[in-house]
Amino acid sequence: MRLIRTVRAAVLASSVLAALLAPTPATASATPAAAATPGDTVTVPVREALQALPVKDESRAGYERSKFRHWTDANHDGCSTRAEVLKAEAVDAPAQGANCVLTGGLWYSAYDDAYFDSARQLDVDHLVPLAEAWDSGASAWTAKEREAYANDLGDPRALIAVSAGSNRSKADQDPSTWLPPYEGYRCQYVTDWVADKTRYQLALDPTEQAALSETLSRCPNEPITVTLAR
Repeated sequence: MRLIRTVRAAVLASSVLAALLAPTPATASATPAAAATPGDTVTVPVREALQALPVKDESRAGYERSKFRHWTDANHDGCSTRAEVLKAEAVDAPAQGANCVLTGGLWYSAYDDAYFDSARQLDVDHLVPLAEAWDSGASAWTAKEREAYANDLGDPRALIAVSAGSNRSKADQDPSTWLPPYEGYRCQYVTDWVADKTRYQLALDPTEQAALSETLSRCPNEPITVTLAR
């Protein structure tokens, strides 16, 4: 259960990013910060990571949800990405039947501080919604890159099992217009949002950046460790 999760203007952002995203000891000897590339793991305090992300106006022109192919079965074990997240996040493990149908089990929805005893009551949320990712840079990605984003099991912050009601209330909103109803989870939510945008080097729009900065000013400036996907 992930009750608490562990957890880019342009010239300024790139210089700050180079200075701040220092690789962890495992990669430090091979990869200097200025040369961080996909696959490198970096650690930086969340407020500094926020300042390193570029700020620009966003556009949803051309967006279609179908441009992000999901829920796939990358390891061909019969369970889709959605089912994999549900299995990983269960408080009490569900029974797995034919075609990876899940029955029983218990889950905690951190968005609304509630428990659910049926997988049908849950959605698997893209922490940074697909439409928001498109607006922030994914419109320039290849179809395969968008598919990888939509099915990211490489970072437990990217996808989260939450109540269907809270996820549908959120829809494709960013933190300037939506935060989890459960106030006790909001610091973790915005910290994970910055981590996910850092992982994919996605931009912020000005309103989003201001909202994140304001919320994080009331939260611990905890370090985030991110393996760069782009």
